[in-house]
Amino acid sequence: MSHSLHHQFLRFAAVGASGTAVQYSVLWGGVEWAGISAAFASGIGYILGSVVNYLLNYFFTFKSDKGHGEAASKYFTLLGIGWCINTGLMWLLVHQLGWYYWLAQVLATGIGLVWNFAGSRWWAFKPAGAPTK
Repeated sequence: MSHSLHHQFLRFAAVGASGTAVQYSVLWGGVEWAGISAAFASGIGYILGSVVNYLLNYFFTFKSDKGHGEAASKYFTLLGIGWCINTGLMWLLVHQLGWYYWLAQVLATGIGLVWNFAGSRWWAFKPAGAPTK
């Protein structure tokens, strides 16, 4: 991983921690207090955390020069697929295979981190005129 890629990934992961905190709080409250399914609670938390992450990634991680119309539409398309991955894994691992919901969520978060970073860097926030690599 190149020096700037490495630093950008670390910034992305740090920003993601705020969205993850939102998601995990909703997951915990949904399962433990509201009695809703882990997959549903995780999915709702993912949506709420993604709004926080968009703003921080736009201004801090990628310092995007794109307008919000283009950047947000690409970012939330990317995260829509990420939401399907996260919620689908939670449903499969917890509700079909009987995994403990925190273990399943940590795995889903790791997979989502890689998916969201790659798509954000090379598509959603890619500077105009930058080569595709």
